[in-house]
Amino acid sequence: MEIHHRNNRRSNLILPLLLIIAATVLPSPVAAGEKVELSLYYEALCPYCENFILNYLYKIFDNGLISIVDLKLSPYGNAKLRSNGTIVCQHGEWECVLNNVEACAIHAWPVVSDHFPFIYCVESLINEEKYDEWGTCFEKLNLDPKPVTDCITSGYSYELALQYADEINALEPPHTYVPWVVVDGQPLYDDYPYFISFICKAYKGSNVPQACLGLSLPTTTPNYSAKRFNNVCYKEDVNSKSKSRLSETISATDASYVNLAESM
Repeated sequence: MEIHHRNNRRSNLILPLLLIIAATVLPSPVAAGEKVELSLYYEALCPYCENFILNYLYKIFDNGLISIVDLKLSPYGNAKLRSNGTIVCQHGEWECVLNNVEACAIHAWPVVSDHFPFIYCVESLINEEKYDEWGTCFEKLNLDPKPVTDCITSGYSYELALQYADEINALEPPHTYVPWVVVDGQPLYDDYPYFISFICKAYKGSNVPQACLGLSLPTTTPNYSAKRFNNVCYKEDVNSKSKSRLSETISATDASYVNLAESM
């Protein structure tokens, strides 16, 4: 899967964001029990997670596939909980901050069509390395910042992080990297870029979306052996782009994190 360079794809992001927002007003014709469960386990500063959200995942809002999908986002990824209660994120303190920002957005607006545009906006800023400008997404999307900032300043974001940690650590089979994409309980491994084909195959309802017509699965089957390849962030990645910052930790009471939210 190709990762576009940070300095040459921003011009293509405004239209997808508008499409996502427009899709939120469309009613779903599919009963909840017929929907395909799609789960994305990710972390904010993994470039491959960011690429998947910005260049792949948004398409299910554009092509109408969201009508048959129950999408769940889990922003924790390869973070680790230390014995003293602090959380260490793979790409440093900013990743912990932004994981928690996105977790609070999901909590504040639990309907996926409400929180996904915000997460898409934040990930777009991450792509530009404008980590401290995540708050501008409230104004861009005409959202009330209070539910998210209250979640952060109250420390509830830490409780959410613990919940996401429990969820990803309970996965069977265990995740070995992110993005970890799961369709109806089955991880897609190396085939995660083809997630739309797997959604269409898993859908058993009668109202088949136009986006599924003519699609076929990849010629290879999902890689159940989870061999190493270069389009993921592994749990133990010695080549992590911010490896030198792994010693940085953040907790619910970390002053710099609280001040970040209070400045909104």
